[in-house]
Amino acid sequence: MAKRDYYETLGVARNASESEIKKAYRKLAMKYHPDRNAGDKKAEETFKALSEAYEVLSDNQKRAAYDQFGHAGVDGMAGARAGGGGPNFSDIFGDIFGDIFGGGGGRASGRGGHAEQGADLRYNLELSLEDAIQGKTVQIRIPTLVNCGECQGSGAKGGAAPKTCNTCSGVGQVRMQQGFFSIQQTCPTCRGRGSVVVDPCLKCRGKGRIQEQKTLSVHVPPGVDNGDRIRLTGEGEAGIHGGPAGDLYVQVAIRAHTIFIREGTDLYCDVPIGFTMAALGGELDVPTLSGRVKLKIPIETQTGRVLRVKGKGVKTVRGQGPGDLLCRVVVETPVNLSKQQKELLQALDQSLLEKSRHHNPQSDSWLQRVKHFFEEMKF
Repeated sequence: MAKRDYYETLGVARNASESEIKKAYRKLAMKYHPDRNAGDKKAEETFKALSEAYEVLSDNQKRAAYDQFGHAGVDGMAGARAGGGGPNFSDIFGDIFGDIFGGGGGRASGRGGHAEQGADLRYNLELSLEDAIQGKTVQIRIPTLVNCGECQGSGAKGGAAPKTCNTCSGVGQVRMQQGFFSIQQTCPTCRGRGSVVVDPCLKCRGKGRIQEQKTLSVHVPPGVDNGDRIRLTGEGEAGIHGGPAGDLYVQVAIRAHTIFIREGTDLYCDVPIGFTMAALGGELDVPTLSGRVKLKIPIETQTGRVLRVKGKGVKTVRGQGPGDLLCRVVVETPVNLSKQQKELLQALDQSLLEKSRHHNPQSDSWLQRVKHFFEEMKF
């Protein structure tokens, strides 16, 4: 049975931040934890799936592998913590107690003011079939968070380094006594960062990052198809406290073509012909993505017959191919006939009926089967 998408399991978007992923996991893990659902096998399986999804998506390296290759990129990696037990559930209780007793902002990571990688971004790029097959370099504009040039990402005026938090001494957490409980929670002063900005930068208001529109050149390799992704390393959101930037994933979508339909390395198209050419055969020009070619119509061609033009399909982005062009013949019945044309057709039809089995074997065979059916049913 195929595994469910990790983002879908946690109910978050593919570009969700670390805090959003953690918040979603914390909420669902509390609901489905085995200690709260004794004997409920379904809840236990759901909790395992949640833990596996969170273990991958909360780890930047594993998440990047999953985003690029799906489950195949992280097989054997999930469940590696704590002998396969997944995330430590005590972390979840730590978050809950921290919220109850006024910690706010969730549990501290213990990293103090250390750098954090920026979030990955996604951009949907729509291409024509021709551009996707031939390849193209396109310019895109994306809204993103970049390091503030005024403070160089520090959040402090003039680029000064943040000061160590006096409340937690740079740890990012403080311990509180609540009756019999000794609770470690996020430092309310620095919000878990371990440092504070004494004099905030006026441009970014102490955040270290600002929103900007960024223009990028994206090289689309020949042969890309619907759903393919192009990864631009380091073009996502700027990191926090000077951390590395995330990545940008360009998702390719191919517009519907007026003539061709692509399936893998093959191209398909319908070719309408008159019944005279269908009966007598002939040649006609058909388009390909590299020019026109002659398509030979065999005599007595029936509608729906597929004629193959080898090597006129598509090469994949990995160099496979090219495939073929497959032309499906559609025999068109003439319309808007003159009186003379109708008389000619009636004369032809009368001539064909004299030896219908010879000229129209399929029609004759069908009529014989219908006749026998009526006789058996006594209609």
